[in-house]
Amino acid sequence: MSKRQQIEDRLREKFAPHTLEVIDDSESHRGHAGYSDEGESHFNVAIRAEAFKGMNRLARHRAIHAAIGRTLIAEIHALALDVDV
Repeated sequence: MSKRQQIEDRLREKFAPHTLEVIDDSESHRGHAGYSDEGESHFNVAIRAEAFKGMNRLARHRAIHAAIGRTLIAEIHALALDVDV
């Protein structure tokens, strides 16, 4: 299973978002640090879920990192997050 699919599955399972978009943005980072010819090194995630209500920005980001998991996070060079309720 691709990293993109793993990220999406874990976020859907944990937060039941009403909006979720996980984009592999690796190709736009060709030649930059962390780029891999195999792709799946840079991701943009836009997520909207009621589960984030009452959380500040830092808490939301920590919750997403926890949901994705340390092992998978360690395999990703960059993860840009756009999180809201």
